[in-house]
Amino acid sequence: MRLVVAIAETGSVTRAGERLYLTQSALSHQLKDIESRLNTPLFHRVGKRMVPTAAGEQLLRSAIHVLDLVGRTEDGIKRTAAGSEGPLRISTQCYTGYHWLPSLLKAYRAAHPAVDVHVDAAATPNPVKALLDGRIDVAIVSDRVKDRRLVERHLFDDDLVVITAPKHPWTSQPYVSAEDFAAETLFIYPPREESTVYQRVLVANGVTPKSVQHVQLTEAIIELVKAELGVAVLARWAVQPYVRAGAIRAMRLTRKGYRRQWGALVLRDMAPVQYVKDFIDLLVTHSPVSQAGPRKPGLLRFERPGRSVVR
Repeated sequence: MRLVVAIAETGSVTRAGERLYLTQSALSHQLKDIESRLNTPLFHRVGKRMVPTAAGEQLLRSAIHVLDLVGRTEDGIKRTAAGSEGPLRISTQCYTGYHWLPSLLKAYRAAHPAVDVHVDAAATPNPVKALLDGRIDVAIVSDRVKDRRLVERHLFDDDLVVITAPKHPWTSQPYVSAEDFAAETLFIYPPREESTVYQRVLVANGVTPKSVQHVQLTEAIIELVKAELGVAVLARWAVQPYVRAGAIRAMRLTRKGYRRQWGALVLRDMAPVQYVKDFIDLLVTHSPVSQAGPRKPGLLRFERPGRSVVR
């Protein structure tokens, strides 16, 4: 393809050979080999000038497109290898991540405008598998993962709290036990089998709530709780504005509380890449816990409404 482009642009095998650092005889041999393989001439010899045939024009158009694509691909790979540019595919194990990631991504884009960031919400149910399969580059998780192929950096700690209406009987208790849920309607976002609260707190203690309802929007869950139609378990930082406003109450989940340690996982080979390291640094400095100041209720969306509810 480079040969065809060079001959078409210079109009001469000799000048094309000079551009490609090939002798005239070597280039002529390659051209004859190509024409023989395609079973058609690619150039007319018009005097001293080489002019593309119809087949040559067709190949020339394809060659220009393909060589441009190859060149841009090579440049992109070199920039990625240098740690200055590349795609960055991320996902989080908890839907609350899509509440605080937007402001972080805005800051990251300002610092790395050449990095193409993709948020893969479809990988949320199992971000570690997506990471090991090569479908994402950074997994934000609360589960501890022991795998020599991965590198983890601690991000922040947070805790889950039970939220109820202000006059709910539980508000007089120092904490809510797993057994307390047996007589309540529990609102959760994900399916039961993916719910941390349902599986690790309730099922683990042999408790089944009176009713479990799937609600795919944080604001809707809070409104249902305010209306005394049930209870929910969310991250403390996510509900703090509503608690401060007196709209809902928040209690500790179990006697010891339920605390999570968040970390960022990357493949070992990706850990030294500068734009990946910079992103993880931002995860630490822009975590929801480090920015747990007053927030406006309702700002709980990130592209896909409802993806801000804790698993």
